[in-house]
Amino acid sequence: MEKIKIKKIPTEREKSDWIAAYVFISPLVIGIGIFYILPFIKNIWFSFNNVNKFNVTTFNGIENYKRLFDEPMLWKSILNTFKYVFIVVPSGILISLLTASLLNVNIRGKSFYRTIYYLPSVTMPVAIALVWRWIFNGDYGILNNILKVFGIQGRSWLSDPKLALYMVMIVSIWTAIGYNFIVLLAGMQGISKSYYEAASIDGAGYFVKFKKITLPLLSPTIFFLTITGFIGGFQVFDIIYMMISPNSPAFEHSQTINMLFYRTAFIYGYKGYAAAISMIIFIIILIFTIIQMVVQKKWVNYD
Repeated sequence: MEKIKIKKIPTEREKSDWIAAYVFISPLVIGIGIFYILPFIKNIWFSFNNVNKFNVTTFNGIENYKRLFDEPMLWKSILNTFKYVFIVVPSGILISLLTASLLNVNIRGKSFYRTIYYLPSVTMPVAIALVWRWIFNGDYGILNNILKVFGIQGRSWLSDPKLALYMVMIVSIWTAIGYNFIVLLAGMQGISKSYYEAASIDGAGYFVKFKKITLPLLSPTIFFLTITGFIGGFQVFDIIYMMISPNSPAFEHSQTINMLFYRTAFIYGYKGYAAAISMIIFIIILIFTIIQMVVQKKWVNYD
């Protein structure tokens, strides 16, 4: 006998709860629509137009995208960006993982050490870049003065095309350690101690516990830091912009694709072409995010 489905009629209380829920989330939804979705749609439209400094648009089809393939500076910037991302993100996570492991034990002054490691994360990137730019200065920087004490010849760290980007990477890794460290430490403290106690009974040492218990159970946290790190790495701008001068001989060798977008749009005034560059950034981030979402099924443990 066929069952008769009775449609439940919401009560007045349920209706008022739904209305209240929509009212509470409406500011966020409106804000996302105004400041994210609409600009993104407008940017797509701009990428198919020639937009001058006065925002006068002239439709030119896919000419901006054709120009991308003939732009050597674009490919150089993409290469610099990939180099930056694939060194900074894994290195930052690895160092943070080791640091969190060392401070996830009962030692004297661990709260002080945790605070010290986290401080760079709450400091303005511009301030950090200016301080490190002074440290790496080739004429009067602290680093060269320290090397001089040991009889080592200093270098123009931020003017050397072969070294400048790597110097920025060191600063970026140092800056990222604090945030990664706190997230990883929270993940470690969320692992039940019963796993480690059972492993100790079986005679497992520290490294075996770390490999067989900590890493598998911490893999969702590591995946989160990896995917957010890659997204942030492909959008890097402020630290490089503040540390490397535009008239430096190392500028072209350290310019990322996001910096190329900024210079094209706001210095040269080619906003339509810059919009096409930003779409390339979006596509690269989207592809890498999809790849990571697919690959994570093989190594991330959610049990």
